Amino acid sequence: MSKHPTTWNNQMIKRMNKEMVLNSVMESAPLSRADIVQQLGLNKGTVSSLVNELIEEDLIHESGTGESSGGRRPVMLLFNEHAGYAIGIDIGVNYILGVVTNLAGGIVHEKLKKTRDLSVHQLTSLVSATIRYLMEQVPPSKYGVIGIGIGVPGIVDTAGKVLIAPNLKWQDVDLKRILEKEFQCPIFIENEANAGAYGEKRFGAGRNSHSMIYVSIGIGIGSGVILNDELYRGSNGYSGENGHTTIIVDGKECTCGSRGCWEAYSSEFALLQSAEQHEHLAGASLEDLITLADAGNPAALELFQTLGTYIGIGIANLIKTYNPEQVIIGNRIRQAEHLIRNPIMEAVHSSSLPFQRAGLQINFSELSTYSAAAGVSAFAIEGFLKFSQRPLAGPGFPV
Repeated sequence: MSKHPTTWNNQMIKRMNKEMVLNSVMESAPLSRADIVQQLGLNKGTVSSLVNELIEEDLIHESGTGESSGGRRPVMLLFNEHAGYAIGIDIGVNYILGVVTNLAGGIVHEKLKKTRDLSVHQLTSLVSATIRYLMEQVPPSKYGVIGIGIGVPGIVDTAGKVLIAPNLKWQDVDLKRILEKEFQCPIFIENEANAGAYGEKRFGAGRNSHSMIYVSIGIGIGSGVILNDELYRGSNGYSGENGHTTIIVDGKECTCGSRGCWEAYSSEFALLQSAEQHEHLAGASLEDLITLADAGNPAALELFQTLGTYIGIGIANLIKTYNPEQVIIGNRIRQAEHLIRNPIMEAVHSSSLPFQRAGLQINFSELSTYSAAAGVSAFAIEGFLKFSQRPLAGPGFPV
């Protein structure tokens, strides 16, 4: 039998062990080599060798000494979150938000650009310009920019093509290919709500939930689903389009072409459309309407009451479908939490049964408008640190 399969297996086992050692340091630091041995059940020699490799690769470093249990005081290990940086881009209907994060997901720089009615070429060019700007802000490090993640409010296939994004008026836009032509690093394209769900799971309000649904409410509505600690994408990657489920038969026309969609009643766009029916609210932005409601304007207060009710009806449907531990409401509508929380809760209670709500938490995003950008940045970081899924080492990257 050829030695090649054995060699390959040994290399893969080493990579998997190395990944586990790094994850232990990332999750439990500061800890010693002996702590890792105890956590993972690997022998001392294997742990020592892998730790030394990770130190050489600048992914972990030694810092001080820990408490002694009778012998020599152990040297403690820390994750080097500044060994490289990721760029996360959230493409909204009327904005582009870009962030630079360290390997622990901490935002070190950001750029927000408002947009309006841009063509595909104009918007993708602006995305490229935002990435170039952020690259110039990346602090010096061993690995530099290790990946770029892009969140898009639409249906994205597994190859990184945007099949349709109704609110952007995009169809069959091969965004990954467009960006790979310009940027020589891994590119990750993901649905914005999936990215937001992952951002909240990793860094925000969903850290302690094993099953949760993130509802992203901006101009449109999307949802990302976490089941058993994993992002659920569906068989072809198209899950989470709950904004286009029907809540009213033959209701308002939606941007997707259907009628009565949840998005047509519960989104920022729906709120602004309703405001146009009031003489003194026409032309107001979301922020304007919040200010007016806070000042006691009855028409503005009624708009948020109605909006919250429709949001709650849709959430009740999600609860009945998935039975999650937690629902997190995020994106721009989070600014109106104090105005819509009560009608949301009232609608959820009236549209679901007590046993369906048992143990359920309904929260608003901890990451505010950064959920999706943080989530796609996390995808890039994980792609860099998953040694077991890297067939060959890229230039300058650890094996």
